Amino acid sequence: MPRSVGGPLAYSEGVSSLPTPPTPGAGPATRITLIAKPGCHLCDEARVVIARVADDLGVGWEERSIEHDPALAEQYWEQIPVTLVDGRQHDYWRVDEARLRAALGA
Repeated sequence: MPRSVGGPLAYSEGVSSLPTPPTPGAGPATRITLIAKPGCHLCDEARVVIARVADDLGVGWEERSIEHDPALAEQYWEQIPVTLVDGRQHDYWRVDEARLRAALGA
């Protein structure tokens, strides 16, 4: 099941936490999808960049785990994390913030 996330990053005792999920249906339309898996350090880095860009530009995003979707696992296993913009593959392994901003502005 997709998980929508966004909002400001919170810091507690010097350790950053994951972006806070918004109330479903209350935010902007989803334009970015992060396909990830738990325990993936590249996914953690991608999540932070995506949350920042989505918040700055006022666009919605969601995260989907390959652990819960066999079709996603088969398609993207070797490319995790994968970023989709408007349903099309945009990046994999790393998220280039400038490139993501440009894609969302186009």
